Amino acid sequence: MRNPSDNASAVFFNAHNQNDPFSFLPEGFLERTQGRGLVVPSWALQIVVLSHRATGGFLTHCGWNSTLESIAHGLPLIAWPLFAEQKMNAVMLTEGLKVALRPKCHESRLVGREEIAEVVKSLMEGEDGKEVHQRMGGLRDAAAKVLSDEGSSAKSLSDLAFKLKNQLKI
Repeated sequence: MRNPSDNASAVFFNAHNQNDPFSFLPEGFLERTQGRGLVVPSWALQIVVLSHRATGGFLTHCGWNSTLESIAHGLPLIAWPLFAEQKMNAVMLTEGLKVALRPKCHESRLVGREEIAEVVKSLMEGEDGKEVHQRMGGLRDAAAKVLSDEGSSAKSLSDLAFKLKNQLKI
């Protein structure tokens, strides 16, 4: 967990104490969830969290790095874009690749906690979630293949390095 940024989407949080990351949590949250999870009060490496065997899905803003890291680990997604290209990525992930579920907004353009709970439950236990898990597994396998030593990504990078080396006479 980290303090929300100062962008327009986080205006609600600016009234809270910027020095205490726990002040952003609902009152009593830590007590109610004690023993059922872990809240890190500063910064955790996302790749470590995504690679942990207990992680069953990822609620993401759909930034490209987060998307690629999730695919590499085969983690199905809940797409909750904030701005810029994240909205386009969310459409690609939910409607194109079908490896993500997306919560529905109220008329106020806000996503309520009931909706988040419903989408998480669907991802972890529902039929839609099973399909998303299966498709993400296939995408993970495809990513592993192209990233392997003999994969197309490794070969393309090697070809580029070879061409640059020859041009620069290194």
